[in-house]
Amino acid sequence: MSIGVVVLVVSAFVAAGPQDSKKSKPAAKGIEQLAWMAGSWKDAKENQSAEEHWTAPAGNLMVGMHRDVMGKKAFFEYLRIEEKRGKVTYVASPMGRGETRFPMTKCEKQRVVFENPEHDFPQRIVYWLEDGTLHARAEATKDGEVRGQTWSWPAGSLR
Repeated sequence: MSIGVVVLVVSAFVAAGPQDSKKSKPAAKGIEQLAWMAGSWKDAKENQSAEEHWTAPAGNLMVGMHRDVMGKKAFFEYLRIEEKRGKVTYVASPMGRGETRFPMTKCEKQRVVFENPEHDFPQRIVYWLEDGTLHARAEATKDGEVRGQTWSWPAGSLR
C-alpha cells in the first residue's frame, strides 16, 4: 500500500511540474522585452515604400535596417539595439554615416521610447505594436513645438 501512495505522490508532482513552470516563467528583461519588434515590415503606396527589418534579440543585440524609397530616390539607415551593462540603447547610422545613440527611457508592453535630447533631429524614437501593426515615430521639440514623422507597417506586410 505504501508503494502505491509513493507512486501516486510522485505522479502528482510530475503532472504538476510543467504546469507550475509555465506559471512561474520570469518576465522578459532588458533587450528581450523588445522581441515583438522582430520581423520584416513593409508598407507601399503609389511610388513610395517604407520598410524596416529587425532580427530577434540574441547576444544582447538586435540588428535592423530601415529604407524609404520615393520614386528613384532612397534613404536608408543601419540600426541596432544593444544592451550593455544593463542599459538598452538604440543606435542609428543614417545613410551608413556616423552613429547616434538613443538610450531607452521607457519600456512598456509592446511600446518603447529611446531619447537623446542633445541631438538635433530626432531627439525621441518611439516604437509600438498595435493590432498587429508596427509603428515608429521620430520626433524632436524645436521652439516649443513637437515635430516628427510616423511610419506604420500593417499586419501581414512582410512579417
